[in-house]
Amino acid sequence: MDLRIFTEPQQGATYDTLLTVAKATEDLGFDAFFRSDHYLHMGDVDGLPGPTDAWITLAGLARETRRIRLGTLMTAGTFRLPGVLAIQVAQVDQMSGGRVELGLGAGWFEQEHRAYGIPFPKEKFGRLEEQLDIVTGLWATEPGETFDFHGTYYDLTDSPALPKPAQAKIPVLIGGHGATRTPKLAARFADEFNIPFASVEDSARQFGRVRAAAEEAGRAEGDLVYSAALVACVGKDDQELARRAAAIGREVDELKANGLAGSPAEVVDKIGRYAETGASRLYLQILDLDDLDHLELISAEVQSQLS
Repeated sequence: MDLRIFTEPQQGATYDTLLTVAKATEDLGFDAFFRSDHYLHMGDVDGLPGPTDAWITLAGLARETRRIRLGTLMTAGTFRLPGVLAIQVAQVDQMSGGRVELGLGAGWFEQEHRAYGIPFPKEKFGRLEEQLDIVTGLWATEPGETFDFHGTYYDLTDSPALPKPAQAKIPVLIGGHGATRTPKLAARFADEFNIPFASVEDSARQFGRVRAAAEEAGRAEGDLVYSAALVACVGKDDQELARRAAAIGREVDELKANGLAGSPAEVVDKIGRYAETGASRLYLQILDLDDLDHLELISAEVQSQLS
């Protein structure tokens, strides 16, 4: 089971804070550092000092880390034109020496669009499908050839389809809870399917839908990675657990029910239940980015037991 660190910087974090967490992620042996792609805080926080851009952040981290994978859960399809996104991600992949992964979703948080003057179209899923066609098509176009796409929402003519990523193929992540369209989209485009903040039972059900769609699309068994994203809150004793839960404004019982929370032994046991669904990768949502001791505990007493 791969463990990846997943951050939510819109809740309040500077680039320097994210750099510190990314370096700890690397030093402590985690597989990857991922971040959300949002411009407005959520819930009862002020979000200070304000948002950081996902791909500018990852470009910086690409030059200041050496081993860990870097990516988004999920880049909002409403934020960037697909041709521009393909250029940005390919450049960051080059800057990292080939360590980038792209999670791409339709976009859903209407309030942040209003706050920053970003159009929020009614039909987002169709746009997402065209965006995936374009981004992956641009990367796959052979050097010296051109790429054309004529869709309902986007039109590209004689694109040189440059630059190319460092990797032969940047892994694409698709995720969500949708029962029909999402599995079909994952079967067509995804290297990894991620389900966010779902129970073991709901995760197993959605993974089954994606497997069925992948089989119908002719994908080989084992061709997709299945993963889950869950809030993490681990304490070596009840007092430490309660302190960490309070620091992120959550209740211990609720976290145990809906996330990866408890003692290291409890968390390892729950990870095992997700492994039984077919998940081979977990994204640990870390909400208190100043608590590096939390990462050290997870590394020493959770991750060590998984290997």
